[in-house]
Amino acid sequence: MTAAIAEAIETERPLPVEQSGGRRAALRAGLDQLARKPVFLIAVLYVVFVLVSAFWPTLFTAHGPYDTNPGSAALAPSPDHLFGTDIYGRDLWTRVLYGSPLTIKATLIALSIAVVAGLALGIVSGFFGGLTDSLLMRFVDVLLAIPGLLLALSIVTALGYGTVAVAVAVGVGIVPGFARTTRAEVLKVKTLPYVEAARAGGASWTRVLLRHILPNSWGPVAVLAVLDAGVAIIAIASLSFLGFGAAPPAAEWGTLIADGRNYLITSWWLSLLPGLFVALLVLSLNHISKTLQELTR
Repeated sequence: MTAAIAEAIETERPLPVEQSGGRRAALRAGLDQLARKPVFLIAVLYVVFVLVSAFWPTLFTAHGPYDTNPGSAALAPSPDHLFGTDIYGRDLWTRVLYGSPLTIKATLIALSIAVVAGLALGIVSGFFGGLTDSLLMRFVDVLLAIPGLLLALSIVTALGYGTVAVAVAVGVGIVPGFARTTRAEVLKVKTLPYVEAARAGGASWTRVLLRHILPNSWGPVAVLAVLDAGVAIIAIASLSFLGFGAAPPAAEWGTLIADGRNYLITSWWLSLLPGLFVALLVLSLNHISKTLQELTR
């Protein structure tokens, strides 16, 4: 142990908790454990399917998202139309697939904003502490006190309608969670022996932050990003449902659900099937996040 500390002081590297062979064995054991979880594998496959269909929808449908056919209006689900057709005769399955890029794009923008801003706030707050920590965390507490959807509604009203505006509003709404999680990890990591060893070896606080604290604080933030991807999708679909998303005839998920709400009795599939598509994606992301969190404990 003394030799390990001495090496860490000289090289400014983290103390070796395990040998590389042990780490590889732990990684293999973790992958084997995940492989024995069928629900996890199904969730991963569904998420992969949604991502692939978003970029290459023609692999899964031969129809166009805007191809109307009044003679085939409001048809129930069938082998030719998996999700049925809408009141204009457009294939609903196709519109759901072609709507995926809009929602996924908005989700990625929202997560990027939340991760960058949340990491910055959490790192500065946890690393510097004192008055800086108090001020930043009180700001985060104010954001947490406002319901996320209400905050997003306020922001999107100020920015205007559209996919990007909705994404920015949702991203700001989920920043507090990332800030809190990052701060907690920074507070824990900066007191570990290898950080103290690096400081004892003469490393500057900037070097310690970039080489030791930030890389070792990323794990829980990544898990939270998977979980909040589902939260972002729900929020984006909700705002689109309320009419703040992309303008018609864009096939955004929330818009598709909203379009069918007046026909629930006669054409139940117009809202139910797109809603189930979105719900399964959110549940899959939540299950993946929960499983990864259990694995890293």
